[in-house]
Amino acid sequence: MLNAVVKWSIAQRWLVVIASILILLWGFRVLTQMPLDVFPNFAPPQVEIQTEATGLAPEEVESLVTRPIESAINGTPGVEKVRSSSAVGISVVKVIFTWDTDIYRARQLVTERLQQAQSQLPKGVGIPQISPISSPIGAIAKFAFTIEEGGKTNLMEVRRIVDWQVKNRLLAVSGVTQVVIFGGDIRQYQVLVDPAKLQQYDVTLSEVTEATRKANVNAAGGFLTSPDRELLIRGIGRIESAEQLQKSVIKSQKGVPVLLSQVADIRIGSELKRGDGNLNGKKSVVVIVNKQPNADTPGSIPIRH
Repeated sequence: MLNAVVKWSIAQRWLVVIASILILLWGFRVLTQMPLDVFPNFAPPQVEIQTEATGLAPEEVESLVTRPIESAINGTPGVEKVRSSSAVGISVVKVIFTWDTDIYRARQLVTERLQQAQSQLPKGVGIPQISPISSPIGAIAKFAFTIEEGGKTNLMEVRRIVDWQVKNRLLAVSGVTQVVIFGGDIRQYQVLVDPAKLQQYDVTLSEVTEATRKANVNAAGGFLTSPDRELLIRGIGRIESAEQLQKSVIKSQKGVPVLLSQVADIRIGSELKRGDGNLNGKKSVVVIVNKQPNADTPGSIPIRH
């Protein structure tokens, strides 16, 4: 049989040459259109849905949040697998599509199904959020920020710089889809209530919570119109320091206002942490940069301070 193939190829040599040229041109065309990347995507298209459910235990998150979302997602065209995990106060559902599914179409279909599932979620549960487009193996860079011995900067300030400066600069780089930060101390205003003072001023904890919430809002007052101009009227209530929050009024007793500073100690502290970042035995702020699938990512990411 091999001899017959060889004889036929010699006899039809021009046909073999033409076929070889056509195959070579077709292969060159396919090669130029092939999506090549330093970090290729070996995983099928997938969409991750995260939903916050503050105050719910894992079993409650599973039955009240995760299961309704899974039921709404099942049956979506192109869905191959649906995986989920439920933890304290959060639900994560990962929808895996077939290889030939366009990722943007997949996200659109999931968004439409989530609109139907949102009405089935209990009151107080956050709106389901779709994570940015990323790949399970899309982490292209991981680095950490630490504090030198004897330095004046603390981890709270380092975390603030990373959140507001480094993260924004990284997200502005073409091809970067997500920046994950963990570790350090997250800055927050803390209202530490004294139970004895609450009883002394006849103030409840719910009143303190409501006063704190309302102390950080602006109020619209309409417009003041004159013959030649129009002025915007508004009440400025956004706090910029702990001292301003201390002066917030909880309620009035016989014409005398009760301030937050009279029943609570207000200060700037760090948020309660669940986990931390570490580099060579030192506490640090760890940053992970994820790239967008099928996107060209520059080899270096410049960060100017």
